[in-house]
Amino acid sequence: MAESFTPPAPSVRPAVPDDGPALAELDRSTWSTLHAVTPRPQPPYAQFFDDRHLPRDILVAEAENPAGEMALAGYIRVVPPTPLACNAHVRQIQGLAVAAWARGHGLGRTLIRAACGAARRQGANRITLRVLGHNAPARALYASEGFTVEGVLPGEFFLGGRYVDDVMMGRPLGP
Repeated sequence: MAESFTPPAPSVRPAVPDDGPALAELDRSTWSTLHAVTPRPQPPYAQFFDDRHLPRDILVAEAENPAGEMALAGYIRVVPPTPLACNAHVRQIQGLAVAAWARGHGLGRTLIRAACGAARRQGANRITLRVLGHNAPARALYASEGFTVEGVLPGEFFLGGRYVDDVMMGRPLGP
């Protein structure tokens, strides 16, 4: 009987420019219509960082992979939802990915908690996100971390041959 792999507790840190290739590969390897509204990445692959996706907005998790090496295991992107001063108290999660080998061990939860902490340190008192209606695992994870449904855009996206709701969730950030 094969032993199951349990990665050790991850370390979470801000991304650096050198993380770009590993983050791009993680995005490609985790792409699915369960959570992505953009087309499947095709070669030549785009860079992960660009004018809208900056290292300062990304937290990465590193953990020991099944080969016993430290590797990038996941990331979360947290940004102001708009450039408006009247909206500066809010941060929005605009991306979360966990490598297949690291799933099922609380890494998504760790990243969400790290994002909430980072948002608080930036002066935010609220955090929001958008999740596809058919992504039940992600919705359950967010709900377990205190996010509630604040709105639904029915049939907002056409993915995999069917219409999918866009669900808006949010929560306050306490002290």
